[in-house]
Amino acid sequence: MRTLRRTASVLASVAVAVALAAPASAADAHADTQAVLNGYQSHAGPGAAVYAGNASGSWHLSAGSATITGAARPLEPNEHFRIASQTKTFTASVVLQLVDEGKVVLDAPIERYLPGLVDGNGYDGNRITVRQLLQHNAGIPAPDVVAWAQKAAGLVKPDGSIGLRDLVQVGLRNFPPASAPGTSVLYSNLGYLINGLLIEQVTGMSVGDAITSRIIDRLGLAQTSFPRAGDRSLPAPYLAGYRGVRAGPFFFWTETTSAPVISEPSIESSAGAVVSTLSDLSAFYRALLDGKVVSPAALAEMRRTIQVPVHDPNYVGLGLGLQAITLSCGGQAWFHNGLAASGYSSLTAVTDDGRYASMMTNAWELTSLRPSPVDVIDSALCGSRQ
Repeated sequence: MRTLRRTASVLASVAVAVALAAPASAADAHADTQAVLNGYQSHAGPGAAVYAGNASGSWHLSAGSATITGAARPLEPNEHFRIASQTKTFTASVVLQLVDEGKVVLDAPIERYLPGLVDGNGYDGNRITVRQLLQHNAGIPAPDVVAWAQKAAGLVKPDGSIGLRDLVQVGLRNFPPASAPGTSVLYSNLGYLINGLLIEQVTGMSVGDAITSRIIDRLGLAQTSFPRAGDRSLPAPYLAGYRGVRAGPFFFWTETTSAPVISEPSIESSAGAVVSTLSDLSAFYRALLDGKVVSPAALAEMRRTIQVPVHDPNYVGLGLGLQAITLSCGGQAWFHNGLAASGYSSLTAVTDDGRYASMMTNAWELTSLRPSPVDVIDSALCGSRQ
């Protein structure tokens, strides 16, 4: 990990990259979306990109630069990055496959499948259902990943990894319930790690292997992988991840692509470990919404939403590994986003009529400034798309 100063020459090269980011045909045909993307990138990472399309074909736009070293260059749709919480859609899909197979019941208590795990410190696995764990209303808290890792320090292996059950047990033991099951929504990585253990218990394989065999390999997602514990590398080609601060018009970036703890796949696991690309993410969400991953009945359960106190009038609600927004051009899009502490922010959305868009910036982007990732997605789905 190294700190990199953004100098005047780097600023100049990035400015050039904005102009040269996309092929003229795509930039001209989707000038409205390019403008929104440029606006988003101006307060996001060194670069940003969107890959979108419909049944007629796909297109790609980029703004800024994929790197702050050497010559500026656009972000490409086949470059790997950590998709963070978009992993939850993969995890939820496998759980719903197990529901389809009659091996899991959505409204059954988690105690039925993981006896004795969710117990003590205020927890009662007989009162928490599988559905609640998938829909973030099980009362499971959202502990800070660094504080959580510190609590588990004695269980960390020489390669920096930790066992999934060990990590869950440390989380439940040190962080008591945030609410009674079913009473409120709290987005929780810990809850999705429990979903990962559920998958392991029922399938008899690691959650990574289950996601790989049941979704990644089955759909032919050649650019998608679930990294092994301890492997903090990214497949080539990949995008470097950055974290930074703003000082007026300047950014000071630190590359955090493979930084300890925050890039360790075993800590993210079924809540956020998957590595993919914009093009593969689009393919996955399209397949899911097309009924190629789970049954129509299971997909209907994933799309059954509950209200969440989000300050966004376009937000519809939270399903099982899916969320919904209302589009400016009418109708809805189903999506999930991802925020990787190692330096990536992303979002993928699909509509029922076959439009799709996946976007990302190569930084940990937490601002509430507009344009937002949702603005980029809305423009890509509603703008000059024909």
